[in-house]
Amino acid sequence: MPSFPYPTIVVPGITASYLRDDYTLPPEFVWTVMKQRFERVTLHPDDLRYESVEPSRVRADQVYEVAYRELIEELRHNLSPKADQPVPVYPFGYDWRQSLDSVESQLEDFIDEVIGRTRLLRHYDASGYADDARVNLVGHSMGGLVIAGCIETMSRKGTARTKIGKVATLATPYQGSFEAVVKIATGTADLGGDVPSSRERETARLTPALYHLFPSIDGDAIEIDDHFSTDARGGMPLFNPALVQPSVLETLSEFIRIHGLNKGDRAQQSQALLEAMLNTARLHRRRVTGLELAQADLTSADWLCVVGVGAVTRVGMRIARGQGGKPLYDLRSAHRENHWKDLDPDKPLDATSETRRRRTGDGTVPFEGAVPKFLSERNLVCVTPADFGYWEAVDRTLSSLKGFHGLLPNMNMLHRMLAAHFVRGRKDRNQGRYRNIWGQPAPGVRLTDWDPAIAGLPTKGS
Repeated sequence: MPSFPYPTIVVPGITASYLRDDYTLPPEFVWTVMKQRFERVTLHPDDLRYESVEPSRVRADQVYEVAYRELIEELRHNLSPKADQPVPVYPFGYDWRQSLDSVESQLEDFIDEVIGRTRLLRHYDASGYADDARVNLVGHSMGGLVIAGCIETMSRKGTARTKIGKVATLATPYQGSFEAVVKIATGTADLGGDVPSSRERETARLTPALYHLFPSIDGDAIEIDDHFSTDARGGMPLFNPALVQPSVLETLSEFIRIHGLNKGDRAQQSQALLEAMLNTARLHRRRVTGLELAQADLTSADWLCVVGVGAVTRVGMRIARGQGGKPLYDLRSAHRENHWKDLDPDKPLDATSETRRRRTGDGTVPFEGAVPKFLSERNLVCVTPADFGYWEAVDRTLSSLKGFHGLLPNMNMLHRMLAAHFVRGRKDRNQGRYRNIWGQPAPGVRLTDWDPAIAGLPTKGS
């Protein structure tokens, strides 16, 4: 093992990479923090690799600096033992519209590039990096799904064992977020852009990645009217085209009318397009759910999973019987809840009270949606809005980010926690700087049973 931490790659969430159109001279940004050209980024119904308005050549550019600059700069500073011995921390901008399968392939290539570039650093070469050339990975929100899917693919190839060091994910919707359904249904949600509009709704419905975020939460979080067949109400119902409200198909049909080349039956074409996006997303969810850490030569101590709780979050929805017996997404405000503070985790819990306390989240991802199947809930580290320091609280009132979910990458305590995670087990004389970190166990997990990736992680104030 080299004496320096492995180089780190930061993978942002959905909509958090700039998009530019290289067809124009000079290239023109069509998606930034301040600019969202929906008509320029909407994908073509005949080929979702390309844009509906051609000629164009839209490509990914930098990650959102307001969301990730502090995280990246703090990691570069905290991981590097000396100024002239930098530990590389690379942002990974990607086209967040596309199916995650294609993004994961690009991340796999980028891992190889980062390893190749790090080999050229003299201090890494002298420390023996070439004999143990790996990367660490940090993913926020959908970026964590990209990482999990990439590692699952690499595991089947046998390459994850030799290329992946440690992983940290922040607020990742491993089992989905109801805000993705809200975005598809209405165009407005605590996910992505801040300005709801019909253009945003139409773009969302032609964005394959959004369907990857549909929830597949067990239990009664997704209520379905008895009118619908037992088969339709089976496992992962939101990935069933028969339970998608008709307005989604109407939008797809209209885009096919305007932009499509095939003059056949538009209803059949829109149905086929919807089924293809949902099926790709469903298969990806199954892959991520089936990830086995041991196959990647990883353990729960190698995967720091941070979950945001303590914010009012949409924790459920209903698929109701709408006009003509068609499905209708019932997304009432009563589904937004936060019961994190209802109970003391050190006091005895019965099944009812424990279930109630789980009805919380980070404002975008519900707690149940943030729990990965490949880790035990004993391994989760929960953080709350109260974990922001005073000056961070001042900063966030001035930030253009939206909600606790979007602010998590800017939490100074998490910057220190990530650094501690990545240097753990190394002979690093600067390990003492990674103090003053804390977390909380998941609902229903006693402190005596808590087993986070950072051994001995205290709770706040302990």
